Amino acid sequence: MSSNIDYTSPSTQFTFDVNKSPLFKKDNQNFINILGVAQLNTLENVSLLDIFLSTNNVVEPHYHQNAGELVYCVSGAATVSILNPITKQIQNYPITPGQVANVPQGWWHYEIATADNTHLLAIFDAPTPEVILGSDILKFTPANVMAHTYCLDENQWKKTIAPVVPSTYIGPANNCNRNNQNQTSTNPPNSYVNAYQQPMNPYHYQYPYSYPYGSY
Repeated sequence: MSSNIDYTSPSTQFTFDVNKSPLFKKDNQNFINILGVAQLNTLENVSLLDIFLSTNNVVEPHYHQNAGELVYCVSGAATVSILNPITKQIQNYPITPGQVANVPQGWWHYEIATADNTHLLAIFDAPTPEVILGSDILKFTPANVMAHTYCLDENQWKKTIAPVVPSTYIGPANNCNRNNQNQTSTNPPNSYVNAYQQPMNPYHYQYPYSYPYGSY
């Protein structure tokens, strides 16, 4: 396959330090760095997220409408959970160092760390994969539409999603207090394999909910 890249140009890039490209940071143990064509201009159909998590932190439910994702575990341990749109079932895949889980393009999924110092690489078959985040769906779909569609009380729906912050990326928030939110479950998210910070990537809003990689 031919390439449109001019490999003789002085502006052509062949190397990049992903540590200098933050997408999102919750704290020093939970953050995401990004590499896409916006960072390294010789990339074609590949990009990645460099993901660091501590126990019970979750990369929020989301899907990539234009890219498949291969999740590789560098260290620690995580469970990659995928909603199979054919069987309508959640499929849970625990991975440890050297193991991978493959997420087909457009499939709803999330990753949760089951050990401290978890390091994942999410590799995509697109130079700029796009993403739709669960938090954005919840916050940006009009409350009256959700209430009407699912026969809900609109005010109750608004109250329920009030704590949700768009582009959560890694949850739960550091100030999470479920007792104050009148939640009844006390199970940590990885006991059933489910589970406010703003994105740091300057390209995030160049595309609606997209990574350059732009979003996760």
